Amino acid sequence: MAEITIKEIAKRCGVGVSTVSRAINDHSDINPETKKRIMDAIRETGYIPNNSARNLKRIDAKCIGVLVKGITNPFFAPMIEKVEQETEKRGYALVLRHVEAYENEVDVALELEKEKRLRGIVFLGGSAKHSADKMKQLNVPVIFATIGSDISDELSRNSYSTVSVDDALESRKMVEYLIGLGHKKIAILTEGNDEPSIVQLRLEGYIDALKKHDIEVDKSLIKYVDKRIYTMKNGYETTKALIDSGAKFTALFCISDVLAVGALRALADAGLKVPEDVSVAGFDGQELSEYTIPRLTTIKQPLSDISEETMSLLFDLIEEKRGHKHLVFPSELVVGQSTRELD
Repeated sequence: MAEITIKEIAKRCGVGVSTVSRAINDHSDINPETKKRIMDAIRETGYIPNNSARNLKRIDAKCIGVLVKGITNPFFAPMIEKVEQETEKRGYALVLRHVEAYENEVDVALELEKEKRLRGIVFLGGSAKHSADKMKQLNVPVIFATIGSDISDELSRNSYSTVSVDDALESRKMVEYLIGLGHKKIAILTEGNDEPSIVQLRLEGYIDALKKHDIEVDKSLIKYVDKRIYTMKNGYETTKALIDSGAKFTALFCISDVLAVGALRALADAGLKVPEDVSVAGFDGQELSEYTIPRLTTIKQPLSDISEETMSLLFDLIEEKRGHKHLVFPSELVVGQSTRELD
């Protein structure tokens, strides 16, 4: 019989390889039910962890850790590819870790730093606020990429770096564009999250734009995706719920292109034409936005610039060539065929 691998255990349990690894290593940052399911599968299959391979990784002191929260969103794929290229070019190894929705990314980073002897850490996605006490325990340079707000109210901004766009400003730009087309009934697909995040900033930008133009904020037009996950399915189901609610809207702003793709399908299934009946706009400027029908109007983030500057800054911090920085890049409003001016 073929030898059981960690990938097969992960597939059997419906989790990522990194989650299986954390269960094996008895990490505290894993759901107890998930851990039990994994350990039961290991016992049932007779899987033997490869300790020697894991110990070899511990010895390597030239590792960069990248923690990704929201890996179901293809937005991060080109960034990860760029990070891998830059890391390899510098002669470092990349330790990529998927952070589950229920996990705190700084807690995961603390475990990873000890286990892999990291030289630097990059956070992609996740919360925009963290405990100062926990952040102080990280003994290597830290960069939050795609997150640009104050990470901690109690921690000096000289203790970490951020590389991002101004999410509130860019969201406001999109909503004001729609208002300029004559739209006043503008719905939004967003994430129901009480924690400070880029999603919250985009929702703030939406609300600010409406208030600036004396348009009443209609709570029935603010729809939250289920499970805080950006998928086309969630975009579809949330838009369907919006339509079924009977709420009247002429434009729909989605805080992610992935959600917008699902929204386009839901509107089509409901017999609504885009942009004749409803204008649809996204955010991120992912490649998929160029291939939707109709082509999506979106806010395009400069992912290449963000990725390159993140890695350049990280290695400069490691080599003590410069201190921490907080860099904000402008985004581009890309007008497709999914929005139109009202008659």
